[in-house]
Amino acid sequence: MVFWEGYVSDEVMGTFAPIVLYWIYAGFYQLLPPLDNYRLHSRREEEEKNLVPLLAVVKGVLLQQLVQATVALLLLTSNANASGVTVQPSILVQAFQIVIAMFVMDTWQYFVHRYMHQNKFLYRHIHSQHHKLVVPYAIGALYNHPLEGLLLDTFGGAISYLVSGMTARTAIVFFCFAVIKTVDDHCGLWLPGNIFHMFFQNNTAYHDIHHQLQGLKYNYSQPFFSIWDKILGTYMPYNLVKRAEGGFTAKALKKD
Repeated sequence: MVFWEGYVSDEVMGTFAPIVLYWIYAGFYQLLPPLDNYRLHSRREEEEKNLVPLLAVVKGVLLQQLVQATVALLLLTSNANASGVTVQPSILVQAFQIVIAMFVMDTWQYFVHRYMHQNKFLYRHIHSQHHKLVVPYAIGALYNHPLEGLLLDTFGGAISYLVSGMTARTAIVFFCFAVIKTVDDHCGLWLPGNIFHMFFQNNTAYHDIHHQLQGLKYNYSQPFFSIWDKILGTYMPYNLVKRAEGGFTAKALKKD
């Protein structure tokens, strides 16, 4: 039994919990003190290089989440048991379903993301909107063109859910985890003890390389693993270099 049972359905919870968590977690990063000793870019770089104001970013994210919520609610409710009673599989089965969903989402996002870079029209008119945040920050994790948000994130999430065969309740765990990971990958901070940096090679610095000019055609993988980058030759290694004025720089290493 879970705390929302009897008050909110799993389908509604699965739709809105990731959105609420996004703003809580991204807001937490936004409200932190400057933490200049842990930033991957200086505050001056963020102000000078980013091409879109915070308010426009917030509006863009809210628009994408509106689309996501609509699709998620339709998908989860249409897939619900007619009796209203869903038997949850064992914890082991749910864990396996989540791993499957992670791999499916990574596969979908890698190839769609890469194609949006390779197709000049799609990059210029759609994907370049995300790269207007040259210096990523947490609230901008889902700042995309609406069409990209639909193709990359919303469809990718729907396919992951359907292929894995998970229930709506398991989907709550998966999508909340995916949201936290995505926000963390864009937070722009290399904090000590960050569990994502310990267990995932695809992390804040890894994705920061992709937002740099020399890494634009590398490190497409998101949000979990770096498997496809390594298999298909788009993996860009890097070193974390400490800056004299404080903080770190993710420095791409030239490929042979």
